[in-house]
Amino acid sequence: MSTAHTAASPALATADLTHAKITWRLMPLLLICYLFAHLDRINIGFAKMQMSHDLHFSDTVYGFGAGLFFVAYALFGVPSNMALDRVGPRRWIATLMIVWGALSTGMLWIESSTGFYVLRFFLGVAEAGFFPGILVFLNRWYPARRRAQITALFAIAVPMAGVIGGPLSGGILEFFHDFGGLRGWQWMFLIEGAPVILLGLVVFKCLPDSFESVDWLKRDEKEQLRAQLGQEEQRKSITSFSGILRNRQVWLLVSVYFAVMLAVNTLAFWMPTLIHGAGIGSDGKVGLLSAIPYLAGCLFMLGCGRSSDRHRERRWHLCVPLLMAAVGIAVAGLAPTQSLVVLSGLILAGMGASAALPMFWQLPPAFLSNSTQAAGIALISSFGSIASFLAPYLIGWMRDTTQSASLALYVLALFIALGGLLVLRTHAAIVNPQ
Repeated sequence: MSTAHTAASPALATADLTHAKITWRLMPLLLICYLFAHLDRINIGFAKMQMSHDLHFSDTVYGFGAGLFFVAYALFGVPSNMALDRVGPRRWIATLMIVWGALSTGMLWIESSTGFYVLRFFLGVAEAGFFPGILVFLNRWYPARRRAQITALFAIAVPMAGVIGGPLSGGILEFFHDFGGLRGWQWMFLIEGAPVILLGLVVFKCLPDSFESVDWLKRDEKEQLRAQLGQEEQRKSITSFSGILRNRQVWLLVSVYFAVMLAVNTLAFWMPTLIHGAGIGSDGKVGLLSAIPYLAGCLFMLGCGRSSDRHRERRWHLCVPLLMAAVGIAVAGLAPTQSLVVLSGLILAGMGASAALPMFWQLPPAFLSNSTQAAGIALISSFGSIASFLAPYLIGWMRDTTQSASLALYVLALFIALGGLLVLRTHAAIVNPQ
């Protein structure tokens, strides 16, 4: 064994213990918060079946309202993330959660399309800084070679929201319908929105602003973290806000993220409707079947993140999941009345979309310095989220126009596949961990 390797082994073992300690301290709370964030974002897909009937919403109205969330998300992502840098993660994230918990709960009182549009827009304003803000937060605790697994562990909340939210939302819709004078969809918004307000108070009490401020890390552990992150900082090519706007790789990443969001939100907002259209009539059964693609996504996401860190490779670990999502969405459109075909396509798409989300976010920190991450990540997230408006609106408009979602699914699948191929235009020497 070489002297260098012998010297490195104790340092590596110490770093492993340090990051295990950080993970156990931070991730349970962050995971629960993001689970509720995504649940409050996608539960509109389950509410649609009853709410559209009660309030006489067309598929176009539903698709436009579901997508307005992401218009606000795109407009307010950058200022929200810059506020996080100024105010501090603990106070800002807690504030966002309390506000969006109140807005999500307030969805139970909507009576018209206007009220639906307004609440969805302001919910997007409140949530705009949460996910990109947490990414910036995690990047300041973990070096690049550990981030794929950690981001996957955090982002597993997305498919977990489907695994838990599908049966939960379906059960609430079916068993709470007309209980206490409220419709099932009203109970769903109340039960899934109100706990976020309490979670926001927990975040304010428990989340540290940085590793420098905690007393559960030793001095030598902090020094090692400081050295690891400082060494990475020297290799970053973007060090100013104007540099973000001028860099071609940033706009390439925006295009790729557009494809990722098309995949994620096609499933989030239309999976229950696609399953229902395949002949599954019960709300409870739709909820249970919706959990299967997300469960497959959980397992594939964790395996993909572990493989990416082990092989120190990022591009193919993002390209392949995006191509899987494209194929799965196209398959779901081939025979929309055949439940086995639709569910098979959705499972493949769920695996690909779930893995693509955390794998994408390994790429921007390779270019962005610590001082530009808040603005850069929010910029990419904001522009990419335009796709999150396009996916639900396009499918809704196409269903109203042609009485079928198949053509829209084919178009979305094509854009997602193109995004997967664009990943290979990034520079491997930069995006792959050293």
